[in-house]
Amino acid sequence: MPPRWTNAAALPSAARVLLLLPPLLALASAGLSGYFGTKSRYEEVNPHLMEDPLSLGPSAAASRLPAACAPLQLRAVLRHGTRYPTTGQIRRLGQLHARLLRRPAADCPASAGLASWQMWYEESLDGRLAPQGRRDMEHLARRLAARFPALFAARRRLSLASSSKHRCLQSGAAFRRGLGPSLSLGGDEVEVEVNDSLMRFFDHCAKFVALVEENEAAMCQVNAFKEGPEMKKVLEKVASALCLPVEELNADLVQVAFLTCSYELAIKNVTSPWCLLFTEEDAKVLEYLNDLKQYWKRGYGYDINSRSSCILFQDIFQQLDKAVEESKSSKPISSPLIVQVGHAETLQPLLALMGFFKDEEPLRANNYVRQMHRKFRSGRIVPYAANLVFVLYHCDQVKTSKEEYQVQMLLNEKMLVFHHSNETISTYMDLKDYYKDILENCHFKEECELPKANITSVDEL
Repeated sequence: MPPRWTNAAALPSAARVLLLLPPLLALASAGLSGYFGTKSRYEEVNPHLMEDPLSLGPSAAASRLPAACAPLQLRAVLRHGTRYPTTGQIRRLGQLHARLLRRPAADCPASAGLASWQMWYEESLDGRLAPQGRRDMEHLARRLAARFPALFAARRRLSLASSSKHRCLQSGAAFRRGLGPSLSLGGDEVEVEVNDSLMRFFDHCAKFVALVEENEAAMCQVNAFKEGPEMKKVLEKVASALCLPVEELNADLVQVAFLTCSYELAIKNVTSPWCLLFTEEDAKVLEYLNDLKQYWKRGYGYDINSRSSCILFQDIFQQLDKAVEESKSSKPISSPLIVQVGHAETLQPLLALMGFFKDEEPLRANNYVRQMHRKFRSGRIVPYAANLVFVLYHCDQVKTSKEEYQVQMLLNEKMLVFHHSNETISTYMDLKDYYKDILENCHFKEECELPKANITSVDEL
């Protein structure tokens, strides 16, 4: 039996840190979990799910349409569930952890918890879906079925598509499993159609790939923030806590340490000793670094980011149009349920194309303080298992005094307010009219064609 220390002050310094770890970790988890950006748990945007993963939440009743409206079609674009880190992140974490192990814990009490932490991530995990990610999808399927029972009724056809990435294919299969055997597609392990042209449109857009994805100059604001005063302060604090020379760290390694805190929470529901390196103020800085990257690479930074998503946007409305025409002709709706699984990089440009979460001032390296209350916060928009749902309704005009066909949009199971009406429901024609320019004039091939001149600057984007 290990000795029982009755006086904490008498403990060796490293042991004192270990004794304090549990309460410190609990505090760290509570303060940081809202700032993990695209590595955030879905529960951060829907806290009621922590108590009951099948709860529809307090806003479900308020979002119901009148009884005179019946849902015709549901079109959902999902981000995959909780995943493991990528190979690159695992390698950087391994490098950082190895440096800490070379230092005796007694020389640096603050890193004692990290010295005893086991490096369990393997490169073979490379962004794969975690068991929690499967649960994310199964629970989401059950909640959507509970919210829209008429659409998810027995023998209704489900059209299920995915990006070619393993985590997305597995997420699609898990979503299907969550619905049980009642739909008409057969067994649980139904084949998921691969559709990268819609779910990974960004890979097929030459202009985006050349001028943003593979162009270091496009990330100038991100790189400037890494070298700026806010990040420098975080860097110095972390280096001091780890008893490492500040020259041995950089913004990328600090971000890997921070994201390891997020992975441990999302994947294992534990608070990692890596979390102890950061305060809530540090977390806000690191969240902004993540958001800057999302803004300039996937959001409003360059027009091509969002314009490249018009192929998906137009496909959504083509399917809604088809359902309207079938309804008008008194035909059965051929595709009442369309679910597609992609990435944060699928959803973020699509939401930007539609004008959601746009700040008056662009996110830049030098306006961190002014952007403290920004709308563009990727952890609130595209956490793991994020979902954008279009629901088309047929309404009795006599009872509702409105057009027959109406639409609602939900982001992460919460109603979105339409820009043109400032309401959470729109007539289908009004919605199409508001987005008329994108629907008629955004042509993927032309948008994504590289300029004939060999441009290396982002000025023309």
